[in-house]
Amino acid sequence: MDFKQIQELIKIINKSNIGEISVEDKDFKITIRQKEEHITQVLSSAPPPAQSFTTSAPTNDTAQEKAKAAAETKADNLITIKSPMIGTFYRRASPDKPLFAEVGDEVTPGKIVCIIEAMKLFNEIESEVSGKIVKILADDASPVEYDQPLFLVEPN
Repeated sequence: MDFKQIQELIKIINKSNIGEISVEDKDFKITIRQKEEHITQVLSSAPPPAQSFTTSAPTNDTAQEKAKAAAETKADNLITIKSPMIGTFYRRASPDKPLFAEVGDEVTPGKIVCIIEAMKLFNEIESEVSGKIVKILADDASPVEYDQPLFLVEPN
């Protein structure tokens, strides 16, 4: 299965009500899942080893449940800044210029957070929310898809 076939499969899954699909071939396995936010996650790997032996120490279930609940609560209030187009994501205007936004920076509506190059045009992407950037989800100079999450912002 080549990259174009995988992209087409992702598009089909996004347009359908299918929650998850797995495809296995001789030398790879791919699983595509739709999350609640309609973000498609692609996992591709070599076939799993024949046997793997692991042991785990007993854990305190209530402590794990509390930590999980706290993480979910914290993640629920985050706002995602998504890519409005397909292109190449840049965190600065040029290599010698400062970054538009870093983790911990405050953003307000209208503040430029990145640039996306599409068809030789550099498009400044502005924040539509007010808050603090807690995570940058895309790598500098990497390709991004339409509606791909770029930043997580904790609102003020």
